[in-house]
Amino acid sequence: MADLKYYDILLKPVVTEKSMSQMSAKKYVFSVHPDATKIQIKEAVEKLFDGVKVESVNTMNYKGKKKRRRYIVGMTAKRKKAVVQLSAASKEIEVFAGM
Repeated sequence: MADLKYYDILLKPVVTEKSMSQMSAKKYVFSVHPDATKIQIKEAVEKLFDGVKVESVNTMNYKGKKKRRRYIVGMTAKRKKAVVQLSAASKEIEVFAGM
């Protein structure tokens, strides 16, 4: 288990059509560090964004895909996504405000 700080956990927001439609239900999607736990993700979101209260966190792990180039066989990097559900009394996250 890596010693992760809260600013290392959230890598970037995921901006897709589906994630933008979930914003009306106060659900936000982030790409997170593959070793981060749900508790660490919850704490990182609450510390990075003022006035935000996290209700639940759902995570998805993606394995790397096999890639071949001529005689070289390799894998792409594994990744992890997190869907963060905010409470009803929570403020909105400003990162997604202009989208």
